[in-house]
Amino acid sequence: MAKTCLVYLYCASLLLTLSTSLAAPSSNPSLYDNFLRCLTQQTKSSTPLSNIVFPQNNPAFPTVLENYIRNARFNNSQTPKPLLIVTPLQESHVQGAVICAKAANIQLKIRSGGHDYEGISYVSQKPFIILDMFNLRAIKVDTTNQVAVVQTGATLGELYYGIWKNSKVHGFPAGVCPTVGVGGTVSGAGYGNMLRKYGLSVDNVIDAQIVDVKGNLLNRKSMGEDLFWAIRGGGGASFGVVVSYTFKLVPVPETVTIFRVQKTLETNVTATDLVVQWQQVAPTTDDRLFMRLLLQPVSSEVVKGKKTIRASVVALFLGGADEVVSILGKEFPLLGLKKEDCMEVRWIDSVLWWNDDESLKNGEKPETLLNRNLNSATFLKRKSDYVEKAIPRDGLMSIFKKMIELGKVGLVFNPYGGKMGEIPSDATPFPHRKGNLFKIQYSVNWKDPSAGADLNFTNQAKMLYTYMTPFVSKNPRRAYLNYRDLDIGVNNFGDNSFEEGQVYGRKFFNQNFDRLVNIKTKVDPQNFFRNEQSIPVRPTKP
Repeated sequence: MAKTCLVYLYCASLLLTLSTSLAAPSSNPSLYDNFLRCLTQQTKSSTPLSNIVFPQNNPAFPTVLENYIRNARFNNSQTPKPLLIVTPLQESHVQGAVICAKAANIQLKIRSGGHDYEGISYVSQKPFIILDMFNLRAIKVDTTNQVAVVQTGATLGELYYGIWKNSKVHGFPAGVCPTVGVGGTVSGAGYGNMLRKYGLSVDNVIDAQIVDVKGNLLNRKSMGEDLFWAIRGGGGASFGVVVSYTFKLVPVPETVTIFRVQKTLETNVTATDLVVQWQQVAPTTDDRLFMRLLLQPVSSEVVKGKKTIRASVVALFLGGADEVVSILGKEFPLLGLKKEDCMEVRWIDSVLWWNDDESLKNGEKPETLLNRNLNSATFLKRKSDYVEKAIPRDGLMSIFKKMIELGKVGLVFNPYGGKMGEIPSDATPFPHRKGNLFKIQYSVNWKDPSAGADLNFTNQAKMLYTYMTPFVSKNPRRAYLNYRDLDIGVNNFGDNSFEEGQVYGRKFFNQNFDRLVNIKTKVDPQNFFRNEQSIPVRPTKP
């Protein structure tokens, strides 16, 4: 275990100066100068650190800020901006940033890839600093021991590419978007298209490094099993700054199969028929098969000016095309899958295809996964739900009617079963396992930057979410942490912080919420590491 040299006396002496500078205009250099001085002292650096600390008046500040904003809703002149952005190059920079921000009583926001849907990692209504981890992206793959040590500023695309460069028969179960940061997605559980075979990302984490509120750099042994449990699905930013994870790699065959099959309400086998049977098959079929279902209102190709619902089954099978065609011919005949619908590819090619199903036709290579697509935000809103009982046919028809009426919001059904039904709900903070047929993501994207468009499309998502109430989980209505949604509760960190935290906390973590609160209260009793939906501390008795 490495431990920082804690110069508390020095930092305490800076507290008044740094805190006072918060009230000064952003152009006042005192905050920057004093923070930089504190960081240099803490890291014992002999080289200037000015190249990793960006005040608002630095010409590079807007670029550094906007590079990893992934939701354009939070990239306008009215969006609150950080006082500083710190871009650490090594662990000691993270340790020093925590100590100096804490001494100054400045909120610290931690960003890895910026894909948190509500901008929580880079927006705050109170004075704040961003600790942007994008430079800490080292990946060490050990195929002999079948592990990878990955810094949390790496992207999933970089992780997948790193694994593929070292082995053609290993992979890792995580998300399908390559620009997602490892830090956020894994600390929030990590969801991908191999979860029915291998579970979530956190089910395959065997070690980690975290900087705690005192600036200590801890591994699994030194942090203890409680904190190690908490940062595997409970949201790492509630407990410290996760610097790296050690992953257990999983075997993948040299050839996997991918396919997409689409139906509408107007085809012989209608989208409604397809979804009815999908609910029966997708959570119960061979655990090597993951079949995502996309439901989207689209223009009809049959009746001009009319809208219909398109249902798309997008799948990964860890095996050959003949086998999956045979399986689904028996279990899912309404899909009508034929071998010519399938592509047999390497696992790394399936990663490219899931991100963009035109990628293989366009000749893209695995190196594409290294592209971080900086400053490429789109306008979006997401919400989530869990389904425990199949939605009946008449319910589906009413849902489709509502989607057509609203006009834009789509649904993504992600099936469970397999490994997800075998792992206890308290094995990690993520509780949504056995008993769930599938998870729903509500999804809407738009291009119009106007406030009217924002209100229109976010309201559409809210209206469909309300309409779905009879068909989804209850008491509490559950939600997935990584599909951030501030509609379900926000913490203002006042006298009612714990009560506010329970509102969203039980939706995210159900029965695991209390254990997370106990751990949070122990490791960060002053609640320094916080965000709008972080784990609250337990209130002290009067």
